[in-house]
Amino acid sequence: MGISVVTIAELVHGAYRSKTQVQQQRRLEFIERLSSDVPVHPVTLAIARLAGRIEGQQEAVRVQFAFEDLLIGATALHLGYELATLNLRDFQKIPGLSVIQP
Repeated sequence: MGISVVTIAELVHGAYRSKTQVQQQRRLEFIERLSSDVPVHPVTLAIARLAGRIEGQQEAVRVQFAFEDLLIGATALHLGYELATLNLRDFQKIPGLSVIQP
């Protein structure tokens, strides 16, 4: 089990868009606990190459996705993980990626 460093960036982005300072602080504290309790996986050279290959192959058949989702999916695929997400629609476009809804 683990989480992509890209997911951490997305969570931090969301925290800084909070409507109140209290909400922002709670979210940032949650992110700190999460990143301490769960392994955070970096985007390695191998993952970057995999993401580039997938993006190129999928664009050739006119399938596009957000680059952040592509990096998260490539990380899971490279590590042999299933990807748990509420965003099934986008992640199911990544060939070979096992996607589950929590």
